[in-house]
Amino acid sequence: MEKEKDKEKESHFSKVLGPMHIWALGVGIVLVGQFMGWNFTISKGGSIGSIMACWIIGIMYICLIMINTEMGSVIPEAGGQYAMAKYFLGPLAAFNMGLMLVFEYVMLEAADALVVGELLKTLHPDIDPLPYIILSLLLLTYMNYKGVHSTLNLNIVLTGVSFLTIIVLFFSTKFYSPENSLLNLSKLTNGLPYGWIGIIGALQFGCWFYLGIEGTTLAAEECRSKGRSLPLGAIAGIITLIIGATITWYVSSGLVEANTLSKSVYPLYDASIATKIPVVIKLLFIGTLLSCLASANGCIADASRAWYSMANDTLIPESFAKLHPKYKTPYRAILFLMPISLAFGFTGLLDQVITFSILSALLAYIMTGYMMFKFRKMYPIGSIKRGYVAPWHPLPSIIVLVLVFVTLIGMYFGYFINIVSGLIFYLLASIWFVMHRSKFLNYKSFISIKNSNWPRPKGY
Repeated sequence: MEKEKDKEKESHFSKVLGPMHIWALGVGIVLVGQFMGWNFTISKGGSIGSIMACWIIGIMYICLIMINTEMGSVIPEAGGQYAMAKYFLGPLAAFNMGLMLVFEYVMLEAADALVVGELLKTLHPDIDPLPYIILSLLLLTYMNYKGVHSTLNLNIVLTGVSFLTIIVLFFSTKFYSPENSLLNLSKLTNGLPYGWIGIIGALQFGCWFYLGIEGTTLAAEECRSKGRSLPLGAIAGIITLIIGATITWYVSSGLVEANTLSKSVYPLYDASIATKIPVVIKLLFIGTLLSCLASANGCIADASRAWYSMANDTLIPESFAKLHPKYKTPYRAILFLMPISLAFGFTGLLDQVITFSILSALLAYIMTGYMMFKFRKMYPIGSIKRGYVAPWHPLPSIIVLVLVFVTLIGMYFGYFINIVSGLIFYLLASIWFVMHRSKFLNYKSFISIKNSNWPRPKGY
């Protein structure tokens, strides 16, 4: 009996996170999207299509945060949307959700590595960025290996400094003084060259402003108080990102000509160069670099926890479901995923890597929107204690589902092959799971409710 208690104790994460850590995890992963990637919205929808996509997708993510946080504040284990799918949809859906989350974050980490490499090349054409990228990822992997608390404390610093550099760039343009302002939106922007269809096309990369903020629920089991930390951290995070995204579009579009901006690997850094202010240029170089590191740091934390949760439920080999006996981190999952993200990062195909990350996320959002309907049906208000209640149900779920489908339609313009390839990949993975891996699944353990306070679902 004593050994069983010790084993159970070892399998639990340390509960050390508060609202600021959740904010740092969410914003830290996403803020890099304001330093790179978002500008592809301009190539698909023009300058006006870009800012419209920013705000429309912002509404989608507000709704996603609302439904995500309600379900996440109740789920009694790590895994975020994966754990939700496990409890509300079953093994096959949980397997796909876990895989989508892993590839969403692994591909985002790969994009971070790619941008770091391109940024370092600006220092000198003979610089080989590979050693620096590998060293950075090894350091971040080591920090995640040692513990999530110190990792996310680092993210608070990295994210705060990165966001501050955006504010510095904003004020350096003297936007508040029309006579002395460096901004010239009327001359440098290109409006809406493809009409309303351009707005739909831009929605795809509009996701890059916010993609990853939903990963805050992946650390739910490590929160001191889920009911307080998840809502406060996630809501503060999405507000931070919407403000930052609007400033980013405004400053970049007013400093860099639209055709140049739409192809840039590091748009905010290019915008700083346009100011011709040395201090600002150096700060944005640092900000872009730190945002990539903060994003990669958060991606390692989120992807490894999704992979760990899948292994813990025997959806993938159980050898990955091992927590470090001292640091209480999913160290095997952390070490396994690092070289995969690094390999994708050095394909050099930034928009392709971003697109696969976005596609994986959108498919996960479809499942999340559906799960909210099923969750409210299984556990109506009052039947179970919630740390947060999403208002206006079912409107947030409907908005998420509608905007996801519209975004997928927009992705069709230019990235049809990517959509087909991604869907084939997840289809083949599902076939592998049904035909092979499901034989190793312990169904009794998989569907057991670990929290004894949960009542039996209504109608089950």
